[in-house]
Amino acid sequence: MTLYAFALNCSLESSGEPSSTGKLTGELLAVLGTHGVVSSGTARAAEHVVRPGVTSDEADGDEWPALRRRILDADISVLGTPIWMGHPSSIAQRMLERVDVFLGETDERGRKVSLDGVAVAAVDGNDNGTYHGE
Repeated sequence: MTLYAFALNCSLESSGEPSSTGKLTGELLAVLGTHGVVSSGTARAAEHVVRPGVTSDEADGDEWPALRRRILDADISVLGTPIWMGHPSSIAQRMLERVDVFLGETDERGRKVSLDGVAVAAVDGNDNGTYHGE
């Protein structure tokens, strides 16, 4: 059985700019590839209009439904984020808020839509997150 992995890059860098998060997610997908996992690609979240909300489609040009489909189609979903002042990027926070709806969504057989999926966090940054609790 072939496994597929999709990475969502939550870098704050503008489109086309190299990012350490992009490099990290690329390296992670490459390592997974050495174990037979096929990459189904990467998307830079900042390049998509993802409206705030906690539903599968917030309408008005929301591009989350296409990203959502790529996440659910993958066996392994990677969320890549930089750490800024001890926190994931604001873009990563938005993606996590949108993924939250998976907890209440079921398929035609009554199972969670994200059943059998694996999530991986790829975190990079120049601090160790110690801002929390300092």
